[in-house]
Amino acid sequence: MNKLQAVGLKSGAAALRHTVWATAMVVAGAVAPVSASWAQAPAPAAAVAQAKPVKVALIESLSGAFSNTGEAVYRNVYWAMERVNARGGVQLPASSGGPRPLALERYDSKGQNEEALSALRAAIDDGAQVVLQGNSSATAAVLIEAINKHNEREPNKRVLFLNYSAVDPILTNEKCSFWHFRFDAHADMRMAALMDVMREDKSLKSVYLIGQDYSFGQAVLREAKKQLAAQRPGVAVVGEELHPIGRVKDFAPYAVKIKTSGAQAVVTGNWGNDLTLLVKAAREVGYEGSFYTFYGNALGAPAAIGDAGIGKVVAVADWLPNVPGAQSEAFYQSFRTRFPKPQDDYVHMRMQLMVEALAQSIERAGSTDVVAIARQMESANVQLSGQGGTMRAADHQFQQALVVGVMDKKGAPGVKFDVEGSGYGFRVVRQIAAAKAQQPHSCTMQRP
Repeated sequence: MNKLQAVGLKSGAAALRHTVWATAMVVAGAVAPVSASWAQAPAPAAAVAQAKPVKVALIESLSGAFSNTGEAVYRNVYWAMERVNARGGVQLPASSGGPRPLALERYDSKGQNEEALSALRAAIDDGAQVVLQGNSSATAAVLIEAINKHNEREPNKRVLFLNYSAVDPILTNEKCSFWHFRFDAHADMRMAALMDVMREDKSLKSVYLIGQDYSFGQAVLREAKKQLAAQRPGVAVVGEELHPIGRVKDFAPYAVKIKTSGAQAVVTGNWGNDLTLLVKAAREVGYEGSFYTFYGNALGAPAAIGDAGIGKVVAVADWLPNVPGAQSEAFYQSFRTRFPKPQDDYVHMRMQLMVEALAQSIERAGSTDVVAIARQMESANVQLSGQGGTMRAADHQFQQALVVGVMDKKGAPGVKFDVEGSGYGFRVVRQIAAAKAQQPHSCTMQRP
């Protein structure tokens, strides 16, 4: 018996209610979660408000060490669904119920795979047709396996899995699934973008690799060594470290090791508090090297490192607030107007494009049949505020441009916007076209 079957036999959602944040809402409608006072929006047209919603379940860490990452995702997805519902919801023919709003429901995984599986069962029992998750590749892997088995066992209750942040390459390679679509660039793509900048730093002679000890962190270190050997063979790896994810409260011992190694730069895929605490500890022990990061541009990291990070903290992303262009600037300013608190300043273009792709695919399918939606999503092509991307049908890996930014003070050339009110932002130093960012795949897709 697999894990999902085991938890599913506990009489479904009723038995699991204590494991989820059981607050659901029609995003442009009337019911808002008590924990999010900002979650208020104008009601849609009466006909749409009364229509049966398309239920979307967010399964994330909404409590515990990484709750800030889960809440940040929630704001992004909520805002994206507000936009869809404000234009009348997803437009379906009368035979399929006519225009329908998107509804977002929250389920707390507490950062645990077993809790995520329980939340999945509850979401399915509650009628969700789409599942969103991303903050943990390990969790994404177990969800993919569980959804594969569920969809085969219960074809009348199938669900799609849209992934916005779980970037272990295996998820669209060996473990690729017809039901899973990834909207973030995977670790190898991100590493190649960072390497594009590292390749030009001829003074760089030594690096220290550190990451979280699970599938994603291991993949980052593995790919870093591979790409360094191929593109910068003269750069020595003077240290390599994996640490428990979400359990280290004091990174000083790791920071001392990094400083003692003499490494000129640190390469890390750390995210959330594991990144913030790492860079803070490095600053406190007097480490003066650079940080090449996947996620150094948000969630407290710039404020934690302060002036020591100017010109030294590098981050790769699908988009950054200081990407040049009027459309990009207007997009960012509209988010900040919607969420004016500095601590809420965490916006990702890929999450917006993901929701647009979902709406587009439902409309092109002309129904809420999950198989029909998935087939349309395989060819999704979406644009928003001058950014965009396409889904690659062969492996369900979204193809989009990437950018690399370097930390600097707000007001410096190219740094109009800072991060989280910290006074530090990221100046874009490299824009990588989607065609260059793409990577080969080894997926053998099995379709229904």
